[in-house]
Amino acid sequence: MTSRERILRVLNHQIPDRVPIHDSPWGATIRRWHKEGLPEDTGPAEYFGYEFDFFGADTSPRFPVKVVERNEEYIITTTPQGGKRKNHRDYSTTPEIIDWPIKTKDDWKEIKKLLKPDWTRVDWASGLARNKSSYEEGKFCVFSGGYGYDILQSYMKSEQLLITMVEDPDWIKEMIMTLAELTLVMADLMIKNGFKFDGAFLYNDMGYRNGLLFSPDTYMKTHYEADKIVFDYFHSKGMKVFLHSCGNVKELIPILIEVGLDCLQPLEVKAGMDLIELKEKFGDKLSFMGGIDVRLMKDPDPTKIEEEIKRKFEVAKKNGGYIYHSDHSIPKDVSFQQYCYVIELVKKYGIYPEYQEVLEPEIEKIKVEQPAKKEKKGFLRKKTKQEKIEKPVEVKEKEQIKTEKKKSPFKISLFKKKKQ
Repeated sequence: MTSRERILRVLNHQIPDRVPIHDSPWGATIRRWHKEGLPEDTGPAEYFGYEFDFFGADTSPRFPVKVVERNEEYIITTTPQGGKRKNHRDYSTTPEIIDWPIKTKDDWKEIKKLLKPDWTRVDWASGLARNKSSYEEGKFCVFSGGYGYDILQSYMKSEQLLITMVEDPDWIKEMIMTLAELTLVMADLMIKNGFKFDGAFLYNDMGYRNGLLFSPDTYMKTHYEADKIVFDYFHSKGMKVFLHSCGNVKELIPILIEVGLDCLQPLEVKAGMDLIELKEKFGDKLSFMGGIDVRLMKDPDPTKIEEEIKRKFEVAKKNGGYIYHSDHSIPKDVSFQQYCYVIELVKKYGIYPEYQEVLEPEIEKIKVEQPAKKEKKGFLRKKTKQEKIEKPVEVKEKEQIKTEKKKSPFKISLFKKKKQ
């Protein structure tokens, strides 16, 4: 079973051979692992068999990125959005945004002029070749991008953004719709020019440790329309929709299901996102990815992470609908040996004993249509007159079946809707 087949079965709430596997180690974590046994010429995705591959377009205003300041611990750079960002030198944590390009509506008007689609936003050389290779290998290929609150934090200070969402939701909605439109145009351009996608992986952190960053009502005023348009577009292309949203976003789940979300990720344990609770409450309508407490991966007692995976997998993997991922990303304090053990446990407890390979429809059809056993007859025996008479009847029956198929009201067309 390929990764594509496995993940599609999960998202359709069917039983696969095992739980699909994907994860997100930090760059500093990977550098540590290379010192502890991960081959230098091999990345975690290849070594551990991660099953997704991500492709996207640059939907920023594309301001030049420059180093403003650096010391032994930190580095400060400008951003493609026109702000400034502070990072640890080893890029081991989420960066701190220290300056923002949008402080007034006039600032937004200037930024908006730069958010126009064009061919140079896509890596057509190596990106398209990698997409073709990944697709042929059976990886689950996704278009990745974002356009909501989380992206707007790169343009506007969080406090100002949250206040504006309440005081002037129409302005925030305009910004989100502009970014969503650019995202869709670029995705469509990529699809029409050779990229193949099985899904869309969208990023929009809308929660924190104790709950939502803004109310469901504010979401409806600022995000709902953009999400509906974007999700519907990807569904029209036969693509599943994933949403990465950190923090506690439980209160938004019913609305996200209504909008058309297929899978929610990463389910932060420390923010109260309980995988078992979510599966039991929403598992018939939504798939989940993540929810395994990364803090237990680094614990010196290996029984803790084993109990975490065993207990949650027993519930989460029922009837499909679950993909393994940590509850956020793998930090550098998780050793290579500890993470190898995590993946061993995922494979051990992720097996579906009830899974059986389905026979090919043609083979099944042959079995069903086997004629009744007849008396053996010579291979070279001449046909009787009666048999010669019966032959045209069989031909007529086949012709009648073909005629009925042509008249079927369920013909599939790329340009017309199927008749109901």
